[in-house]
Amino acid sequence: DLMLNPALDRCLVVGAEEADWLLCDAYRRWHLLRDAPPIQPFQEPPRGMLLSEGAGALLLDRAGPIKIETIDAGCNFWRQNEAALCVEKVFAALAPTDDDLVIASANGTFVDRAERAAILRHCPAAVVYAPKAALGEGVGAGSIWQVIAAAQALHTGALPSSARALESNDVRVRSSGETHCSARRAVVSVCGLNQQVAGLALSL
Repeated sequence: DLMLNPALDRCLVVGAEEADWLLCDAYRRWHLLRDAPPIQPFQEPPRGMLLSEGAGALLLDRAGPIKIETIDAGCNFWRQNEAALCVEKVFAALAPTDDDLVIASANGTFVDRAERAAILRHCPAAVVYAPKAALGEGVGAGSIWQVIAAAQALHTGALPSSARALESNDVRVRSSGETHCSARRAVVSVCGLNQQVAGLALSL
């Protein structure tokens, strides 16, 4: 919205998270954490996440190689089993195809099931990359990290190798040793533990 103002040329967007003891205790009480690595996205049953902390920043400009094609503000959910409906609405708005790259929020929790359902419905053959498998669940910084991963993949034509191969029977998860990325469009699916879902599509 800020970039719709013709007086602005650039906008710096920053996200940060500090994992304090209260946050850790709350997520453990809600049975969302696991005791040790690795985070294993899209596993059944979900095996839990690891909290992380840090920050990320995006500089939006009117000119550049990566275009923000579509933004969907998504919706809120009140119960974990309602997350899939919100994710489905975001995917329907962003209209991903099998040729796109999907940057998922999958972190080893109920989020994975919600995203799996939408991916299988809209783009079952798309390559899926879940940066939280390597970075952990950064909460407030996590969505910024996802957008950075999407932009870098489009810009460089490559994805980071995962620390280990990710096993999934029905989602084409990017695994170790596979770094080439030929997609010209990336869909970022953001499903947060704060009960909010949103997404955007970037393109070359």
